[in-house]
Amino acid sequence: MPFANFKVPAGTITAEDKKKIVERTTDLYAEIFGERARPTTVVLIDEVVDGGWGVAGNVLTAAMLNGDA
Repeated sequence: MPFANFKVPAGTITAEDKKKIVERTTDLYAEIFGERARPTTVVLIDEVVDGGWGVAGNVLTAAMLNGDA
């Protein structure tokens, strides 16, 4: 069963964006593994709380990513 897990900053993408991620990821797996993979492809989108993640030892916020901080 193909599985993809996306982690995004909470509140930064819309329901439509999530739908696109699920549809396009499923399409990609079907392209790679064949249509037999489509019915069992699982896509999980986790919204991570602001400040709940970091890169290179630095805690990041949505404001920092948007250039607001």
